[in-house]
Amino acid sequence: MAKTRNILSEKYLLMALDRVAKNAFGYSVLYLNISKLKPKNRHPEFVKIIAMLFESIIGAVRGSMFILSNGDIAILSKNISPEKIEEAVKKLRDGLAADPVLLQDGQNFARVYNFPKDFLPLYSKIESMVEEYDENAEHLPRPKEPIEADDVEKIISALDDIDMAELVKRQSILNIHNDKIEVLMQEFFVAVKDLNIYFGDNKDLLANRWLFQYLTQILDKKTLSAFSSSEIKEWPQRISLNLNLSSVFSKEFIDFAKNFLKPEQQIIVEVQVMDVLNNLKLYHEVKDILHKGGHKLLLDSLSPASLNMLNLDKLQPDMIKIFWEPLMGYDKDNATVKNAVEQLKSENTILAKCDSNDALKWGLSYGIHIFQGPLVDEIEIALIRKNCPKANKCTLVECLKRRRLLQGMFRDECAHKEILEKIL
Repeated sequence: MAKTRNILSEKYLLMALDRVAKNAFGYSVLYLNISKLKPKNRHPEFVKIIAMLFESIIGAVRGSMFILSNGDIAILSKNISPEKIEEAVKKLRDGLAADPVLLQDGQNFARVYNFPKDFLPLYSKIESMVEEYDENAEHLPRPKEPIEADDVEKIISALDDIDMAELVKRQSILNIHNDKIEVLMQEFFVAVKDLNIYFGDNKDLLANRWLFQYLTQILDKKTLSAFSSSEIKEWPQRISLNLNLSSVFSKEFIDFAKNFLKPEQQIIVEVQVMDVLNNLKLYHEVKDILHKGGHKLLLDSLSPASLNMLNLDKLQPDMIKIFWEPLMGYDKDNATVKNAVEQLKSENTILAKCDSNDALKWGLSYGIHIFQGPLVDEIEIALIRKNCPKANKCTLVECLKRRRLLQGMFRDECAHKEILEKIL
C-alpha cells in the first residue's frame, strides 16, 4: 500500500488515476473532506489518526492512500467493501459529532466515487486543485528549511543572552478522584514553538532528529538552571521535567536535585520511548540513580498502540503518560491499556492532552484519575479564580497564561500572584 504525503499529492493521485483510466471498472475513490472540518479536527496529528482508522479499508486489497495538501484524504482501491467504508465513516462521524460541518453537511463529508461512472467528476476536481496550487504557488509561504549544525550553534549561542526563566513554562497534572481535585505534580518545559519565536519560524527544528536531540540536551541544562532565577514562591511537591536520559548525569541536574529541591520534594523525569529504546542500558542506569535519590522515571507520549509494543515487565517504569486522541473514544475495552493501568496502578498512570469531557470519561472508564491538558487547565484556573478578589479584571485565558510563566512582565500584571501560584 502506498502512502504519499506531499504538498503535491494531488499530482500523484492524478498519475494513479491515469493508470487506471483505461480499465477503471471496479475501482473507486473514497474521498474525505477533512479540510471542511473545524481547525482542531484537521490538525496534522488528527489527520494521521483518521488515516489509521481507514487502514483497515485498504489493508486487504490493492490500494493507495493520498493525504492531499489541504488535508483531505483520498483512497484509491479496487473492490472496496461498502460495509467497511460505512463502518469507518460512521466511527469518524460519531467521533466528530460536535463538528458543525458534519452536523450540517454530513452526507457530503465522505463520498465514494465509483468508476467508471464518477471518474470524470473526481478527475476534474483533483485537476482543478492542482491548477489552483500552481497558480498560487508563488504566493505561498516558503516551506521551512531543515535545521543544520550551524543553526544549532547559533541558537545555543543566542540562548546565552536570554533569561531562560522567561522561556520555561509549567502545566499542572491533576488528581481528580472522589469529587476531590488536587495537583499531583507540575510539568516544566520549553516549547519548541517558543524557540521559533526567538529564532525565526523559517527553520524546522525537528527536521534533523540528531541535531534536535543535541539541542534538547543543551536546553535540558539551561532549563534546570532557570529554576534558581524564577520568581515563583509556591512550588509543587512533585516537579516533572522532560529530559534526555543523559541529562540526569549533568552537573545542572545534580545541582538542581541537591541545592534547589527541598527534602520533601520529588523529581519525575519524563523520557521519550525512542530515547529509551536507543539505549536500554542507560535507561536502567538512570532509573536506578533516580530511585536512589527518591525520584521517579516516567515514559512519556504513549498511545494504546505504542503500549502494545512495549514490554512493561522489562522496562518497569515508575509512571506512564498516555496521550489522548478523540478516536480513542471507540477503544472502550483495550486489554493493553487495562493491563498497563493494573500493572502501574492508577496513581501512576496519566492521561494527557485531555481537551474534552470524553477524554476524562475514557480515562475514568479504565480506572485512570490523573489528567493533564487544556480542559484540566481550565478546571484548575477556574478553581483558583474563585478565590481571587480581582478575577473580573482579567479573563480566564489571561490567568492561565500568567500561571504558566515562571516570571516576566505579563505575569507581573497579576495583582494577586500569591493566589495565581496556589497549589490546589
